[in-house]
Amino acid sequence: MRITVNGEAREISRAGNVAELIDELGLPALATLVEHNGLALRRDEWPARELAEGDSVELVRIVAGG
Repeated sequence: MRITVNGEAREISRAGNVAELIDELGLPALATLVEHNGLALRRDEWPARELAEGDSVELVRIVAGG
């Protein structure tokens, strides 16, 4: 399935929902914020948020620093 992640078209092979996408991309769930089709999601919403062809996902990693 083809979706857009952070403005870049990507082919996703396994992910059927947002939680699986985070896993497929190897991102740390506790340090990642997700917006799916313009809607910011809480982490507990990720498993229920199904992905479909043409969806748009924005991912932001939280990092500590000064």
